Amino acid sequence: MTASTTQAKGKAPRRAAAKPKRSGAQKRENRTGWAFMAPFAVLFAFVFILPIIWAIYSSFFRQVTEGGGAYGGGELVNKFVGFQNFQYVITSGNFWSGVGRVLVYTLIQVPIMIIAALALAIVIDSFVVKHVTGFRLGYFLPYAIPGVVASIIWVYLYNGQISPIVKGLAAIGVNVDFFNKNIVLGSMANITTWTFTGYNMLIFLAALQAIPHDLYEAARIDGANGWQIATKIKLPNVRGAALLAMLLSIVGTIQLFNEPQIMSTADPGISKSYTPMMMAMSTSQGSITPSGDGPASAIAIVMALIAGVLAVLYTLAERKVNE
Repeated sequence: MTASTTQAKGKAPRRAAAKPKRSGAQKRENRTGWAFMAPFAVLFAFVFILPIIWAIYSSFFRQVTEGGGAYGGGELVNKFVGFQNFQYVITSGNFWSGVGRVLVYTLIQVPIMIIAALALAIVIDSFVVKHVTGFRLGYFLPYAIPGVVASIIWVYLYNGQISPIVKGLAAIGVNVDFFNKNIVLGSMANITTWTFTGYNMLIFLAALQAIPHDLYEAARIDGANGWQIATKIKLPNVRGAALLAMLLSIVGTIQLFNEPQIMSTADPGISKSYTPMMMAMSTSQGSITPSGDGPASAIAIVMALIAGVLAVLYTLAERKVNE
């Protein structure tokens, strides 16, 4: 009898462990954390989430004229047009010409900028450079200048009538027109490279400074020189930073706007649809037909999708190479 009772007790199902109850102090800490995060969450929703939702909503509408008679008149109203705005964007030759310019710009500008930023970071991280803080601040300083202001500065430096650079080159027999249709894209790329190289350098420098110095000491004991340390230890350990910098650069260059918009004031050859973002701005302002927020939002959404696809393709390609 005792054995059967013991066996029955042994087969009794185990009770699930009771979940620990949160103490009052933990609940107060959670409420405090949410209270601190609430201002950011509200601002993020108003500045980022709501504009995206509104852009998607307005992309299905277009301003049309209703009413009036044989001699015109009437008033503009927003009319639901479904996917007509997206159809207009996808079939627009001006849009795809702008996309082509941006892709060529990206292929030229991004590799040069990333290589320059990586080279500067490696030099600053080495023992060759003294007073690292001054060099780091000097390289980063162009990023602190607003993009519009930087573009205005470089338009002045590109102007053949007043630019000291152009006049200096002409004095030695080199005549350069930075607004020539075959050079103007490179002139824009120079502005972006000058502005963002220091920013990307800081990304690489942070990754380099996170590498344990024990690896350097072990490599030197094994007889490695500075070049071997840079190529065998530093470069492989900054791949994550390189991926981040490349993704940010690709997304940024797809949104090319400041440089061509400012340079168009000095170069009439830069049209209002030179880049997709310029086309979106001109469409919203009524300079391009069909005009209004609907077609402009459709252009922006299509460009966002293209930027996302390019970022995903680069990420997949980078992972494939590193496997």
